[in-house]
Amino acid sequence: MPKARRSPHTELHAVDRIGWLRAAVLGANDGIVSTASLIVGVAASGAGREALLIAGGAGLVAGAMSMAAGEYVSVSSQRDAEQADLKRETRELAEMPEHERQELTNIYIERGLDPDLARQVADQLTAKDALAAHARDELGISELTEARPIQAAFASAVSFSVGAGLPLLVTWLAPMAGLAIWVGTGSLIYLALLGFLGAYAGGANALRPTVRVVFWGAVAMAVTAGIGSLFGAVV
Repeated sequence: MPKARRSPHTELHAVDRIGWLRAAVLGANDGIVSTASLIVGVAASGAGREALLIAGGAGLVAGAMSMAAGEYVSVSSQRDAEQADLKRETRELAEMPEHERQELTNIYIERGLDPDLARQVADQLTAKDALAAHARDELGISELTEARPIQAAFASAVSFSVGAGLPLLVTWLAPMAGLAIWVGTGSLIYLALLGFLGAYAGGANALRPTVRVVFWGAVAMAVTAGIGSLFGAVV
């Protein structure tokens, strides 16, 4: 059987990337902010380069594992809820198909179709794949929004590691004199770049996301630097 040819008018939308994009941006942002804040706070306490690298490396490993586990558990819970809804919908389609068909018709009427056309659409979609029609139009579950725990966990862990590796690299290469300033400045530049790239990939205006991530990153580093300076201890 020959393969169906892709339509030359097929469009690519930002929403197609929303699943992995959210996890990747969140992971990278958390990696930069948490690791840079940790290093800046420890540096403000007067610790040496070796202690800073150990602290940052430990933060990278712990953070990546935490992000992966958190995303997996969170998205798995979403998937479990989706599966429960689909099972209930499957049962209802088997037990009261006419009620479900009318439910689908009403959905299309509420979206602007006249009753006769809405009924025709509901009939045709029910004949083709009733569960898919109800999943998409009643439950809001589609291929684009379907929960994928492993994908989300992997994207979060990798992006966190990449983000955390950036302030660690600065810590390794920058001179000890003013190291906290080097790490803080470099991390804010990375955050600005991350905000821009995330907005660009999502098709949004870049200014607001960039300002947002830079602002909160600066706040986090300022707080940890103040704590390290005041108490002279690793927090």
